Amino acid sequence: LVLQAVFNLLIPDHSADAFSPPRLGQQGPWDALVERLLGGLGRWDAEHFLFIAERGYLFEHNCAFLPLFPLSLRALAGVVPWPPQLQPRSRLLLSAALLNSLLSVLAAAALYELGRAVLRRRSQAFLAALLFSLSPASVFMAAAYSESMFAFLAFSAMWQLEKGQSWLSGLLFSLASGARANGLINAGFFLYSRGKRFALQLQVGSASVRKLPPVWKQVLSMAVSAALMCAGIFLPFALFQYYAYGRFCSPGTSLDRTIPEPLLQLAQDKGYRVAGMDGTKPPWCSQHVPLVYSYIQDTYWNVGFLRYFELRQIPNFLLALPVTLLGSWAAWTYVSTNPRHCLTLGLERSKSEEKGNPRDGFCGPAAFVYVVHATALLAFGFSCMHVQVLTRFLGSSSPIFYWFPAHLLQEHEPLLCNAGTDNPTSGKPLSKSHCGRGTPDNLVVRLLLNWRLITPLSKSILGFFLCYWLLGLILHCNFFPWT
Repeated sequence: LVLQAVFNLLIPDHSADAFSPPRLGQQGPWDALVERLLGGLGRWDAEHFLFIAERGYLFEHNCAFLPLFPLSLRALAGVVPWPPQLQPRSRLLLSAALLNSLLSVLAAAALYELGRAVLRRRSQAFLAALLFSLSPASVFMAAAYSESMFAFLAFSAMWQLEKGQSWLSGLLFSLASGARANGLINAGFFLYSRGKRFALQLQVGSASVRKLPPVWKQVLSMAVSAALMCAGIFLPFALFQYYAYGRFCSPGTSLDRTIPEPLLQLAQDKGYRVAGMDGTKPPWCSQHVPLVYSYIQDTYWNVGFLRYFELRQIPNFLLALPVTLLGSWAAWTYVSTNPRHCLTLGLERSKSEEKGNPRDGFCGPAAFVYVVHATALLAFGFSCMHVQVLTRFLGSSSPIFYWFPAHLLQEHEPLLCNAGTDNPTSGKPLSKSHCGRGTPDNLVVRLLLNWRLITPLSKSILGFFLCYWLLGLILHCNFFPWT
Protein backbone atom coordinates (compact mmCIF):
# COMPACT_ATOMS: atom_id res chain seq x y z
CA LEU A 1 0.00 0.00 0.00
CA VAL A 2 2.88 2.34 0.77
CA LEU A 3 4.66 1.54 -2.49
CA GLN A 4 1.54 2.06 -4.61
CA ALA A 5 1.06 5.48 -3.00
CA VAL A 6 4.68 6.37 -3.81
CA PHE A 7 4.46 5.22 -7.44
CA ASN A 8 1.10 6.89 -7.84
CA LEU A 9 2.67 10.21 -6.78
CA LEU A 10 5.99 9.96 -8.63
CA ILE A 11 5.00 8.54 -12.03
CA PRO A 12 2.50 10.53 -14.14
CA ASP A 13 -0.42 8.63 -15.62
CA HIS A 14 -0.64 7.87 -19.31
CA SER A 15 -3.93 8.88 -20.89
CA ALA A 16 -5.02 5.36 -21.81
CA ASP A 17 -8.21 4.51 -23.65
CA ALA A 18 -9.69 2.78 -20.63
CA PHE A 19 -12.96 3.16 -18.78
CA SER A 20 -12.59 6.24 -16.58
CA PRO A 21 -15.93 7.83 -15.65
CA PRO A 22 -15.95 11.49 -14.58
CA ARG A 23 -15.85 12.27 -10.87
CA LEU A 24 -19.20 13.76 -9.89
CA GLY A 25 -19.89 15.85 -6.82
CA GLN A 26 -17.72 18.27 -4.92
CA GLN A 27 -14.37 16.73 -4.01
CA GLY A 28 -13.26 17.78 -0.53
CA PRO A 29 -9.87 17.54 1.19
CA TRP A 30 -10.72 14.10 2.61
CA ASP A 31 -11.47 12.80 -0.89
CA ALA A 32 -8.20 14.24 -2.18
CA LEU A 33 -6.32 12.50 0.64
CA VAL A 34 -7.96 9.14 -0.10
CA GLU A 35 -7.19 9.48 -3.80
CA ARG A 36 -3.60 10.44 -3.06
CA LEU A 37 -3.04 7.48 -0.73
CA LEU A 38 -5.13 4.77 -2.41
CA GLY A 39 -5.67 6.04 -5.96
CA GLY A 40 -3.37 3.37 -7.37
CA LEU A 41 -5.87 0.71 -6.26
CA GLY A 42 -8.59 2.15 -8.48
CA ARG A 43 -7.05 1.65 -11.93
CA TRP A 44 -8.16 -0.37 -14.93
CA ASP A 45 -10.88 -2.91 -14.08
CA ALA A 46 -11.18 -1.42 -10.59
CA GLU A 47 -12.91 1.56 -12.23
CA HIS A 48 -15.68 -0.79 -13.33
CA PHE A 49 -16.11 -2.38 -9.92
CA LEU A 50 -16.23 0.98 -8.12
CA PHE A 51 -18.63 2.41 -10.70
CA ILE A 52 -20.95 -0.62 -10.48
CA ALA A 53 -20.92 -0.45 -6.68
CA GLU A 54 -21.89 3.22 -6.84
CA ARG A 55 -24.34 3.35 -9.75
CA GLY A 56 -25.21 -0.21 -10.70
CA TYR A 57 -24.97 -1.74 -14.16
CA LEU A 58 -25.56 1.45 -16.08
CA PHE A 59 -23.46 0.69 -19.16
CA GLU A 60 -23.64 -2.51 -21.15
CA HIS A 61 -19.94 -3.34 -20.94
CA ASN A 62 -20.09 -3.16 -17.13
CA CYS A 63 -21.86 -6.53 -17.31
CA ALA A 64 -18.53 -8.25 -17.95
CA PHE A 65 -17.94 -7.88 -14.19
CA LEU A 66 -20.04 -10.13 -11.99
CA PRO A 67 -21.94 -8.64 -9.06
CA LEU A 68 -20.72 -10.34 -5.87
CA PHE A 69 -17.69 -8.11 -5.30
CA PRO A 70 -19.33 -4.73 -6.09
CA LEU A 71 -22.34 -5.70 -3.96
CA SER A 72 -19.98 -6.47 -1.09
CA LEU A 73 -18.25 -3.12 -1.53
CA ARG A 74 -21.57 -1.31 -1.48
CA ALA A 75 -22.69 -3.16 1.65
CA LEU A 76 -19.44 -2.43 3.48
CA ALA A 77 -19.45 1.23 2.44
CA GLY A 78 -22.97 1.55 3.83
CA VAL A 79 -22.24 -0.21 7.13
CA VAL A 80 -18.94 1.37 8.18
CA PRO A 81 -19.38 4.87 9.74
CA TRP A 82 -17.15 6.78 7.33
CA PRO A 83 -16.71 10.56 7.74
CA PRO A 84 -19.78 12.25 6.21
CA GLN A 85 -17.56 14.52 4.09
CA LEU A 86 -16.40 11.58 1.96
CA GLN A 87 -17.86 11.13 -1.50
CA PRO A 88 -19.29 7.68 -2.40
CA ARG A 89 -16.27 6.76 -4.54
CA SER A 90 -13.87 7.48 -1.68
CA ARG A 91 -15.92 5.33 0.69
CA LEU A 92 -15.97 2.51 -1.84
CA LEU A 93 -12.20 2.77 -2.39
CA LEU A 94 -11.57 2.56 1.35
CA SER A 95 -14.01 -0.35 1.58
CA ALA A 96 -12.15 -2.16 -1.18
CA ALA A 97 -8.80 -1.69 0.58
CA LEU A 98 -10.20 -3.04 3.86
CA LEU A 99 -12.19 -5.90 2.35
CA ASN A 100 -9.38 -7.16 0.14
CA SER A 101 -6.85 -6.90 2.95
CA LEU A 102 -9.04 -9.28 4.96
CA LEU A 103 -9.92 -11.57 2.06
CA SER A 104 -6.31 -11.95 0.91
CA VAL A 105 -5.28 -13.09 4.41
CA LEU A 106 -8.20 -15.54 4.52
CA ALA A 107 -7.26 -16.79 1.03
CA ALA A 108 -3.70 -17.47 2.21
CA ALA A 109 -5.07 -19.37 5.22
CA ALA A 110 -7.41 -21.39 2.98
CA LEU A 111 -4.52 -22.18 0.62
CA TYR A 112 -2.48 -23.37 3.60
CA GLU A 113 -5.23 -25.72 4.78
CA LEU A 114 -5.80 -26.97 1.24
CA GLY A 115 -2.08 -27.64 0.90
CA ARG A 116 -2.03 -29.61 4.13
CA ALA A 117 -4.93 -31.75 2.88
CA VAL A 118 -3.55 -32.39 -0.63
CA LEU A 119 0.23 -32.28 -0.23
CA ARG A 120 0.22 -33.77 3.27
CA ARG A 121 3.34 -31.74 4.02
CA ARG A 122 2.77 -29.00 6.52
CA SER A 123 5.99 -27.09 5.78
CA GLN A 124 5.40 -27.19 2.01
CA ALA A 125 1.85 -25.95 2.47
CA PHE A 126 3.09 -23.13 4.69
CA LEU A 127 5.79 -22.18 2.18
CA ALA A 128 3.15 -22.09 -0.58
CA ALA A 129 1.01 -19.75 1.53
CA LEU A 130 4.04 -17.47 1.98
CA LEU A 131 4.62 -17.45 -1.78
CA PHE A 132 0.95 -16.59 -2.26
CA SER A 133 1.50 -13.54 -0.06
CA LEU A 134 4.55 -12.53 -2.14
CA SER A 135 2.99 -13.43 -5.48
CA PRO A 136 2.86 -10.85 -8.30
CA ALA A 137 -0.89 -11.49 -8.29
CA SER A 138 -1.06 -10.00 -4.78
CA VAL A 139 -0.91 -6.57 -6.44
CA PHE A 140 -4.41 -7.28 -7.70
CA MET A 141 -5.39 -8.89 -4.41
CA ALA A 142 -4.90 -5.46 -2.83
CA ALA A 143 -6.52 -3.42 -5.62
CA ALA A 144 -10.27 -2.96 -6.02
CA TYR A 145 -10.53 -6.21 -7.98
CA SER A 146 -12.48 -9.39 -7.29
CA GLU A 147 -9.34 -11.60 -7.21
CA SER A 148 -9.05 -11.73 -3.41
CA MET A 149 -12.69 -12.71 -2.99
CA PHE A 150 -12.47 -15.33 -5.71
CA ALA A 151 -9.24 -16.82 -4.36
CA PHE A 152 -10.69 -17.09 -0.86
CA LEU A 153 -13.92 -18.72 -2.06
CA ALA A 154 -12.24 -21.06 -4.56
CA PHE A 155 -9.46 -22.26 -2.23
CA SER A 156 -11.93 -22.68 0.63
CA ALA A 157 -14.27 -24.69 -1.60
CA MET A 158 -11.41 -26.95 -2.74
CA TRP A 159 -10.38 -27.48 0.88
CA GLN A 160 -13.92 -28.39 1.95
CA LEU A 161 -14.21 -30.81 -0.97
CA GLU A 162 -10.97 -32.50 0.13
CA LYS A 163 -12.49 -32.85 3.61
CA GLY A 164 -15.60 -34.47 2.16
CA GLN A 165 -17.89 -31.51 2.87
CA SER A 166 -19.57 -31.61 -0.53
CA TRP A 167 -22.52 -29.31 0.11
CA LEU A 168 -20.46 -26.61 1.82
CA SER A 169 -17.93 -26.88 -0.98
CA GLY A 170 -20.71 -26.52 -3.56
CA LEU A 171 -22.00 -23.40 -1.82
CA LEU A 172 -18.55 -21.79 -1.85
CA PHE A 173 -17.97 -22.73 -5.49
CA SER A 174 -21.37 -21.22 -6.29
CA LEU A 175 -20.43 -17.95 -4.60
CA ALA A 176 -17.13 -17.97 -6.47
CA SER A 177 -18.96 -18.15 -9.79
CA GLY A 178 -20.83 -15.02 -8.72
CA ALA A 179 -17.49 -13.23 -8.38
CA ARG A 180 -15.65 -14.34 -11.54
CA ALA A 181 -16.82 -16.19 -14.65
CA ASN A 182 -13.92 -18.64 -14.58
CA GLY A 183 -15.50 -20.03 -11.41
CA LEU A 184 -17.74 -22.08 -13.71
CA ILE A 185 -14.86 -24.40 -14.57
CA ASN A 186 -14.63 -25.37 -10.90
CA ALA A 187 -17.58 -27.67 -11.53
CA GLY A 188 -14.95 -30.02 -12.92
CA PHE A 189 -13.67 -30.66 -9.40
CA PHE A 190 -17.06 -32.09 -8.42
CA LEU A 191 -17.36 -34.19 -11.55
CA TYR A 192 -13.88 -35.59 -11.09
CA SER A 193 -14.43 -36.24 -7.38
CA ARG A 194 -17.59 -38.23 -8.07
CA GLY A 195 -16.05 -40.11 -10.99
CA LYS A 196 -12.91 -41.01 -9.04
CA ARG A 197 -14.90 -42.26 -6.06
CA PHE A 198 -17.00 -44.46 -8.34
CA ALA A 199 -13.94 -45.80 -10.19
CA LEU A 200 -12.13 -46.67 -6.95
CA GLN A 201 -15.20 -48.44 -5.61
CA LEU A 202 -15.22 -50.70 -8.65
CA GLN A 203 -11.59 -51.65 -8.00
CA VAL A 204 -12.13 -53.02 -4.48
CA GLY A 205 -11.97 -56.72 -3.70
CA SER A 206 -14.64 -59.17 -4.81
CA ALA A 207 -15.99 -59.61 -1.27
CA SER A 208 -16.59 -55.92 -0.99
CA VAL A 209 -18.19 -55.76 -4.44
CA ARG A 210 -21.04 -57.98 -3.28
CA LYS A 211 -21.79 -55.52 -0.51
CA LEU A 212 -22.01 -52.58 -2.89
CA PRO A 213 -25.41 -51.52 -4.28
CA PRO A 214 -26.07 -52.32 -7.95
CA VAL A 215 -23.92 -50.40 -10.40
CA TRP A 216 -26.88 -48.64 -12.01
CA LYS A 217 -27.92 -47.25 -8.64
CA GLN A 218 -24.43 -45.91 -8.05
CA VAL A 219 -24.29 -44.34 -11.50
CA LEU A 220 -27.72 -42.76 -11.06
CA SER A 221 -26.88 -41.41 -7.61
CA MET A 222 -23.57 -40.05 -8.84
CA ALA A 223 -25.17 -38.42 -11.88
CA VAL A 224 -27.95 -36.78 -9.87
CA SER A 225 -25.66 -35.39 -7.18
CA ALA A 226 -23.15 -34.14 -9.76
CA ALA A 227 -25.91 -32.51 -11.81
CA LEU A 228 -27.33 -30.76 -8.76
CA MET A 229 -23.94 -29.48 -7.67
CA CYS A 230 -23.05 -28.24 -11.15
CA ALA A 231 -26.43 -26.54 -11.48
CA GLY A 232 -25.81 -24.77 -8.17
CA ILE A 233 -22.38 -23.62 -9.34
CA PHE A 234 -23.81 -22.28 -12.63
CA LEU A 235 -26.85 -20.64 -10.98
CA PRO A 236 -25.34 -17.25 -9.99
CA PHE A 237 -23.86 -16.73 -13.46
CA ALA A 238 -27.14 -17.72 -15.13
CA LEU A 239 -29.19 -15.42 -12.89
CA PHE A 240 -26.92 -12.50 -13.73
CA GLN A 241 -27.30 -13.15 -17.46
CA TYR A 242 -31.08 -13.09 -16.93
CA TYR A 243 -30.77 -9.81 -15.02
CA ALA A 244 -28.73 -8.27 -17.84
CA TYR A 245 -31.27 -9.44 -20.40
CA GLY A 246 -34.08 -7.76 -18.51
CA ARG A 247 -32.06 -4.58 -18.09
CA PHE A 248 -30.84 -4.12 -21.65
CA CYS A 249 -33.27 -6.13 -23.80
CA SER A 250 -36.61 -5.10 -22.24
CA PRO A 251 -38.49 -1.95 -23.29
CA GLY A 252 -36.96 1.29 -22.01
CA THR A 253 -37.91 2.56 -18.58
CA SER A 254 -36.78 6.17 -19.10
CA LEU A 255 -33.77 5.75 -16.83
CA ASP A 256 -32.00 8.47 -18.80
CA ARG A 257 -33.83 11.10 -16.74
CA THR A 258 -32.05 9.93 -13.58
CA ILE A 259 -28.61 9.62 -15.18
CA PRO A 260 -26.30 12.62 -14.67
CA GLU A 261 -25.51 14.52 -17.84
CA PRO A 262 -21.71 13.90 -17.68
CA LEU A 263 -22.33 10.14 -17.75
CA LEU A 264 -24.69 10.42 -20.70
CA GLN A 265 -22.08 12.51 -22.48
CA LEU A 266 -19.44 9.86 -21.73
CA ALA A 267 -21.71 7.18 -23.20
CA GLN A 268 -22.26 9.27 -26.32
CA ASP A 269 -18.55 10.01 -26.78
CA LYS A 270 -17.40 6.43 -26.21
CA GLY A 271 -20.34 4.64 -27.80
CA TYR A 272 -21.47 2.92 -24.61
CA ARG A 273 -24.96 1.43 -24.59
CA VAL A 274 -26.96 2.73 -21.60
CA ALA A 275 -29.54 0.62 -19.75
CA GLY A 276 -33.16 1.69 -20.03
CA MET A 277 -32.72 4.06 -22.96
CA ASP A 278 -34.91 3.73 -26.02
CA GLY A 279 -33.31 2.38 -29.15
CA THR A 280 -32.55 -0.85 -30.96
CA LYS A 281 -31.92 -3.96 -28.93
CA PRO A 282 -28.33 -5.17 -28.65
CA PRO A 283 -27.48 -8.01 -31.06
CA TRP A 284 -26.96 -10.50 -28.24
CA CYS A 285 -30.62 -10.17 -27.20
CA SER A 286 -31.68 -12.05 -30.36
CA GLN A 287 -29.34 -14.99 -29.87
CA HIS A 288 -30.75 -18.43 -29.01
CA VAL A 289 -28.85 -18.26 -25.71
CA PRO A 290 -28.50 -14.53 -24.95
CA LEU A 291 -25.21 -14.27 -23.04
CA VAL A 292 -24.13 -10.70 -22.47
CA TYR A 293 -20.80 -11.82 -21.03
CA SER A 294 -19.50 -13.51 -24.17
CA TYR A 295 -20.86 -10.69 -26.34
CA ILE A 296 -18.97 -8.05 -24.35
CA GLN A 297 -15.74 -10.04 -24.41
CA ASP A 298 -16.04 -10.40 -28.17
CA THR A 299 -17.27 -6.92 -29.11
CA TYR A 300 -15.70 -4.53 -26.61
CA TRP A 301 -12.36 -6.28 -25.95
CA ASN A 302 -11.91 -8.49 -29.03
CA VAL A 303 -11.34 -11.58 -26.91
CA GLY A 304 -11.16 -14.77 -28.97
CA PHE A 305 -8.94 -17.63 -30.05
CA LEU A 306 -5.49 -16.33 -31.12
CA ARG A 307 -6.87 -12.81 -31.67
CA TYR A 308 -4.22 -11.34 -29.39
CA PHE A 309 -1.33 -12.80 -31.36
CA GLU A 310 -0.08 -9.55 -32.91
CA LEU A 311 3.40 -8.04 -33.14
CA ARG A 312 2.39 -4.98 -31.15
CA GLN A 313 1.35 -7.23 -28.24
CA ILE A 314 4.87 -8.65 -27.75
CA PRO A 315 5.43 -6.58 -24.54
CA ASN A 316 2.26 -8.05 -23.06
CA PHE A 317 3.36 -11.57 -23.97
CA LEU A 318 6.65 -10.84 -22.21
CA LEU A 319 4.67 -9.88 -19.11
CA ALA A 320 2.85 -13.21 -19.29
CA LEU A 321 5.98 -15.24 -20.07
CA PRO A 322 7.15 -15.94 -16.46
CA VAL A 323 3.85 -17.36 -15.27
CA THR A 324 3.45 -19.26 -18.57
CA LEU A 325 6.84 -20.91 -18.15
CA LEU A 326 6.11 -21.66 -14.51
CA GLY A 327 2.80 -23.34 -15.32
CA SER A 328 4.28 -25.32 -18.22
CA TRP A 329 7.21 -26.42 -16.06
CA ALA A 330 4.84 -27.57 -13.32
CA ALA A 331 2.73 -29.61 -15.75
CA TRP A 332 5.78 -31.23 -17.37
CA THR A 333 7.30 -32.09 -13.99
CA TYR A 334 4.12 -33.76 -12.80
CA VAL A 335 3.47 -35.69 -16.02
CA SER A 336 7.06 -36.89 -16.35
CA THR A 337 7.04 -38.03 -12.72
CA ASN A 338 3.64 -39.78 -12.91
CA PRO A 339 3.14 -40.92 -16.53
CA ARG A 340 0.92 -43.91 -15.74
CA HIS A 341 -1.15 -41.96 -13.23
CA CYS A 342 -1.78 -39.25 -15.84
CA LEU A 343 -2.62 -41.74 -18.61
CA THR A 344 -5.23 -43.39 -16.39
CA LEU A 345 -6.55 -39.92 -15.37
CA GLY A 346 -5.80 -40.76 -11.75
CA LEU A 347 -8.67 -43.26 -11.67
CA GLU A 348 -6.51 -46.32 -11.08
CA ARG A 349 -5.59 -47.28 -7.54
CA SER A 350 -1.79 -47.25 -7.31
CA LYS A 351 0.25 -49.84 -5.39
CA SER A 352 1.28 -47.24 -2.82
CA GLU A 353 -2.37 -46.37 -2.21
CA GLU A 354 -3.26 -50.03 -1.81
CA LYS A 355 -0.57 -50.31 0.85
CA GLY A 356 -2.00 -47.25 2.61
CA ASN A 357 1.09 -45.15 1.97
CA PRO A 358 0.39 -42.88 -1.04
CA ARG A 359 3.06 -40.50 -2.26
CA ASP A 360 2.84 -37.02 -0.79
CA GLY A 361 4.03 -33.60 -1.91
CA PHE A 362 3.47 -31.83 -5.22
CA CYS A 363 4.10 -34.99 -7.26
CA GLY A 364 1.62 -37.05 -5.24
CA PRO A 365 -1.53 -38.49 -6.85
CA ALA A 366 -3.83 -36.10 -4.99
CA ALA A 367 -2.48 -33.11 -6.95
CA PHE A 368 -3.47 -34.54 -10.36
CA VAL A 369 -6.80 -32.76 -10.75
CA TYR A 370 -5.24 -29.44 -9.69
CA VAL A 371 -2.50 -29.82 -12.31
CA VAL A 372 -5.12 -30.50 -14.99
CA HIS A 373 -7.13 -27.49 -13.83
CA ALA A 374 -4.09 -25.20 -13.89
CA THR A 375 -2.97 -26.44 -17.31
CA ALA A 376 -6.43 -25.95 -18.81
CA LEU A 377 -6.62 -22.41 -17.44
CA LEU A 378 -3.12 -21.66 -18.75
CA ALA A 379 -3.88 -22.96 -22.23
CA PHE A 380 -7.16 -21.06 -22.43
CA GLY A 381 -5.72 -17.85 -21.03
CA PHE A 382 -2.65 -17.84 -23.28
CA SER A 383 -4.60 -18.56 -26.48
CA CYS A 384 -7.90 -16.76 -25.93
CA MET A 385 -7.45 -13.93 -23.42
CA HIS A 386 -5.51 -10.70 -23.14
CA VAL A 387 -2.30 -12.28 -21.89
CA GLN A 388 -1.30 -9.41 -19.59
CA VAL A 389 -4.04 -10.57 -17.18
CA LEU A 390 -2.66 -14.11 -17.07
CA THR A 391 -0.73 -13.60 -13.82
CA ARG A 392 -3.73 -12.51 -11.77
CA PHE A 393 -6.06 -14.88 -13.62
CA LEU A 394 -3.98 -17.92 -12.69
CA GLY A 395 -2.70 -16.63 -9.36
CA SER A 396 -6.20 -16.26 -7.96
CA SER A 397 -7.57 -19.52 -9.41
CA SER A 398 -5.02 -22.30 -9.05
CA PRO A 399 -2.92 -23.44 -6.07
CA ILE A 400 -0.43 -25.10 -8.44
CA PHE A 401 1.37 -21.81 -9.04
CA TYR A 402 2.31 -21.78 -5.35
CA TRP A 403 2.69 -25.49 -4.69
CA PHE A 404 5.18 -26.01 -7.50
CA PRO A 405 7.62 -23.22 -6.47
CA ALA A 406 7.31 -24.43 -2.88
CA HIS A 407 8.15 -27.93 -4.12
CA LEU A 408 11.22 -26.63 -5.99
CA LEU A 409 12.42 -24.65 -3.00
CA GLN A 410 12.02 -27.55 -0.62
CA GLU A 411 13.61 -30.07 -3.00
CA HIS A 412 16.65 -27.97 -3.88
CA GLU A 413 17.17 -25.67 -0.90
CA PRO A 414 18.77 -27.45 2.10
CA LEU A 415 17.86 -24.58 4.43
CA LEU A 416 14.17 -25.27 3.83
CA CYS A 417 14.31 -29.00 4.40
CA ASN A 418 12.62 -30.54 7.42
CA ALA A 419 13.94 -33.76 8.89
CA GLY A 420 11.33 -36.19 10.10
CA THR A 421 7.77 -35.60 8.98
CA ASP A 422 8.48 -33.79 5.69
CA ASN A 423 10.66 -36.02 3.57
CA PRO A 424 11.29 -35.14 -0.08
CA THR A 425 9.34 -36.95 -2.77
CA SER A 426 12.35 -39.09 -3.53
CA GLY A 427 11.59 -40.97 -0.33
CA LYS A 428 15.17 -40.71 0.91
CA PRO A 429 15.53 -39.39 4.44
CA LEU A 430 17.48 -36.19 4.88
CA SER A 431 20.31 -35.89 7.35
CA LYS A 432 19.97 -33.10 9.85
CA SER A 433 23.16 -31.52 8.55
CA HIS A 434 21.36 -30.67 5.32
CA CYS A 435 18.41 -29.10 7.04
CA GLY A 436 20.00 -26.13 8.71
CA ARG A 437 20.73 -27.52 12.16
CA GLY A 438 20.66 -24.85 14.78
CA THR A 439 18.43 -22.48 12.79
CA PRO A 440 14.91 -21.56 13.88
CA ASP A 441 11.95 -23.61 12.64
CA ASN A 442 10.30 -20.53 11.15
CA LEU A 443 10.98 -20.61 7.39
CA VAL A 444 11.18 -16.83 7.01
CA VAL A 445 13.70 -16.42 9.82
CA ARG A 446 15.72 -19.36 8.51
CA LEU A 447 15.98 -17.74 5.07
CA LEU A 448 16.90 -14.32 6.42
CA LEU A 449 19.61 -15.67 8.72
CA ASN A 450 21.18 -17.77 5.97
CA TRP A 451 20.64 -15.70 2.83
CA ARG A 452 24.27 -16.08 1.68
CA LEU A 453 24.00 -19.85 1.89
CA ILE A 454 20.84 -20.13 -0.20
CA THR A 455 21.28 -21.92 -3.54
CA PRO A 456 21.09 -19.91 -6.80
CA LEU A 457 17.86 -21.69 -7.85
CA SER A 458 16.12 -20.63 -4.63
CA LYS A 459 17.34 -17.06 -4.99
CA SER A 460 16.07 -17.04 -8.58
CA ILE A 461 12.60 -18.23 -7.55
CA LEU A 462 12.29 -15.74 -4.70
CA GLY A 463 13.76 -12.96 -6.83
CA PHE A 464 11.27 -13.72 -9.58
CA PHE A 465 8.35 -13.35 -7.18
CA LEU A 466 9.63 -10.09 -5.68
CA CYS A 467 10.81 -8.37 -8.88
CA TYR A 468 7.78 -9.41 -10.89
CA TRP A 469 5.56 -8.22 -8.04
CA LEU A 470 7.26 -4.80 -8.10
CA LEU A 471 6.85 -4.53 -11.88
CA GLY A 472 3.16 -5.42 -11.64
CA LEU A 473 2.68 -2.81 -8.93
CA ILE A 474 4.20 -0.05 -11.05
CA LEU A 475 2.19 -1.03 -14.11
CA HIS A 476 -1.09 -1.19 -12.23
CA CYS A 477 -0.69 2.10 -10.38
CA ASN A 478 0.17 4.03 -13.54
CA PHE A 479 -1.23 3.80 -17.05
CA PHE A 480 1.35 2.83 -19.67
CA PRO A 481 0.67 2.97 -23.44
CA TRP A 482 1.53 -0.67 -24.15
CA THR A 483 -0.50 -2.19 -21.31
